[in-house]
Formats: sequence, structure tokens, C-alpha cells
Amino acid sequence: MNLNVLFKAPIATLLLSLLITSCVSRKEIVYFQGLEKAEAKIDQNQNNSLKIKHNDLLTISVSAPEQEAAMPFNLPVIGVPQSGSELGGLSVNGRQQMQTYLVDSDGNIEFPVLGTVNVAGLNRQDLSAKLKTQISEYVQDPIVNVRLVNFQVSVLGEVSRPGTFDIRDEYLSLPKALGFAGDLTIYGKRENVLVMREQDGKKIHEYLDLTNPNVINSPFYYLQQNDVVYVEPNSAQMQSASYNRNAGVYISIASVLVSLAVLLTR
Repeated sequence: MNLNVLFKAPIATLLLSLLITSCVSRKEIVYFQGLEKAEAKIDQNQNNSLKIKHNDLLTISVSAPEQEAAMPFNLPVIGVPQSGSELGGLSVNGRQQMQTYLVDSDGNIEFPVLGTVNVAGLNRQDLSAKLKTQISEYVQDPIVNVRLVNFQVSVLGEVSRPGTFDIRDEYLSLPKALGFAGDLTIYGKRENVLVMREQDGKKIHEYLDLTNPNVINSPFYYLQQNDVVYVEPNSAQMQSASYNRNAGVYISIASVLVSLAVLLTR
């Protein structure tokens, strides 16, 4: 038996498999390359805190040394029944929850005693200061606590756990959002991550290069409520989509058949 002939088919199959695979360089994978040399262009006066938009949901609590005086400026706390704890329409061992203010299409909320208050474009601190000034006409030394409760971002594409995530923190960077989604897969295109945003009633977007250290200076580096992040598949993944998922099995079967044919026709 000629062993050289016998091994020709498996060797050819191995070479074919090697050709299908492609090498990936460090430049295509590593984030923030050359960060130590990057020129920081962050404005020290820049405020990355979230701006309130229409359709946002806010909780606002008002307190004061004399709490009875502050009570009219708070929405009633509602009882939320827990699963299986409702009996005859009454809440049994339920939990209490603050009601929310919905920002309307004109950027306003309806606030107790004060009436219509415009809040669009303000951050939490700005709105707290504005309400404190107005409430001070009725209550001495009021304390106003504002919280945005509908801060969500969606991360889609070539990440380990795509989905929509509720964010508790006021500041959310793009890398942190990708961390919630389990980071990019090896097939994610790191130099072309899309961030989509609604601003002033318009849809805007930007492509960010995570391998470039200057990405930290982009206005899209810190995400806002309802932003959508999409990680595009790289060329290797797109090419693999054109191949049959069972290609590996077919190659193995072909290798066996070719080997048998060589033996039978010998």
C-alpha cells in the first residue's frame, strides 16, 4: 500500500480547513490601544449627567424639618400588592411605591400646589434646585430629591447577552453598557460600534472605534436614556454566514469517502 497516496486526501482536507480560518491581529481585538498617549480633550465644565426628555418618568420627593408642611408637595404613596397577597381587593403584606411624574410632549409635569412645571432639558440637580426655589415660598428649608426611573439602554448584535438593561446609575459609559451585555464576542467589529440616540425629536447616531483611545472624548461615549448600541459582525463572521453550518461534518464525511475510494481503487 502506498502510504503517500493514502494520506493525500486527509492532508488536502486539513489544508482546506486551514484556509477557511483567518488570523486576527491584536489591532482588531484590543480596546483603547495607546491610551497612555491619547490627548484628553474632555472639557472640565462638561456635564455628562442625563437631561430630562419627554416621556421620561421621574420620582420627586419633598421633605423639610416640619414634614407636615412638605406633605402637600408629595404625591400619595400607593400600595403595590405582592404576588398572591391580594385578598378581597385589599393589599396584604404589600409594598409601598412612590408614584411617578410623566414628562409630557411639551416637556412639562403637573406638580402638586405649583401646577405646570417645565422640566425638559434639565438634569436632576437643575430640577431639584428649581423646585426648591419655588417650594421655598411655602415651606422653610425644603429638601427636594429627584430621580429618573426609566433609564434604559439596549445592546444588540455581536455581544454575549444582547438585551435591554435598566440602569440605576446616572452615568453610563459605553464600555460599562457592553459589560452588562457580557462584552463583545470575538466576532464583534470593535472599530465600528454604532450608538443611536433620539435628541430634540431627531434620530442621531455615531460610529465609535473602541480600539481608538480618543473614543473617550466622543459625546456618545456616555450613554443617555433609550440609547441603542449595535455591534456589527466582523468580516469573518459575515463570511461564515454564507457557509453551511454543517460544513465541518461534510468535510469529515468527504475525507472518509475519499480515503475509502483511494483504498478501493488501488
